[in-house]
Amino acid sequence: MSIEVARLDDADEWNSLIERSPQTTPFHRFEALKVMGEYSNATLHPFCGYKGDEPIGLFPVFALSRGPIRIALSPPPDLKISYLGPVLLNHEKLKRRKAEKRHRRFIEAVDVKLQETVDPRYVHVRTHPAYNDPRPFIWNDFKATPEFTYEVDITPDSDDLFMTFSGDIRSNVRHADDAEYELLEGDEADVGRIINMAQNRHAEQGVAFNVPESFARDLYRALPEGTMRAYICRAEGEFVGGDLTLENDEVILAWQGVADYEFDLPVTDLVVWYYIRQAHERGIERFDLAGANNPRLCKYKAKFNPEIRSYYTLERGSKAMNGVKELYKRFR
Repeated sequence: MSIEVARLDDADEWNSLIERSPQTTPFHRFEALKVMGEYSNATLHPFCGYKGDEPIGLFPVFALSRGPIRIALSPPPDLKISYLGPVLLNHEKLKRRKAEKRHRRFIEAVDVKLQETVDPRYVHVRTHPAYNDPRPFIWNDFKATPEFTYEVDITPDSDDLFMTFSGDIRSNVRHADDAEYELLEGDEADVGRIINMAQNRHAEQGVAFNVPESFARDLYRALPEGTMRAYICRAEGEFVGGDLTLENDEVILAWQGVADYEFDLPVTDLVVWYYIRQAHERGIERFDLAGANNPRLCKYKAKFNPEIRSYYTLERGSKAMNGVKELYKRFR
């Protein structure tokens, strides 16, 4: 029986399937995809693959044009979306041979549908760490580039987990004067504060940061309550930094974070340890530090004693598309 691919525009049905797969993130939820489409000026194609009546995979793709060139992306550029790409359904029950055959045919069928509906000159996909087999893309002439993130198992007792962190993080947390700061989960206004401070910090460094405050706020409102959280630190009555996280039942992802370094306070250490404990209490098992590809940032993130996880950037396009590729990399 062949694999058929069709749009699945029913948000409830899409989300129901998303919640059944271990390969998804909050970015895969239909509400998040709609917000991404609005802010990237791209057309969302929420593809679903079927074997008979059984859904066997989801693949959200965004189509847009750069001049006369049509491109297909998952995720769209500019919005700092950590992961997207395909999601497999009902594959854990299959033996290896059947699972691989179904996976390969699903990616092939989506590719055919994409050529029929978008006819892109360039395709760019960035997967989730739980999607760990890029071979069907490679067999369809994509270039696969491994990328990396850090992940921490946060299931151990909090005291035991804390002792696995580096000595300077432990010292910073222990010796910070509780009377000098307040840690809390903020609200939508704090989502905006975090993004605004991040914009200012990047501007000071001459680095592009194109995430609009309104995008983060709209994402916060669109997702189910508790999916996106703003954890903040206040000192002397002022906002001095915080992190935006996204979570599902298993993983909490550090999406965007910033701190005011003019204050003599280890803001980042305090905020991260605060929400790790909060997530642990909610039964979440893993903490994704969102990237291990920048040596400068790795020096800090490695202090949490994480494990390395890989994911993939998958690209297909002619040499003439090199300019488009570089543009995407610059604003991803």
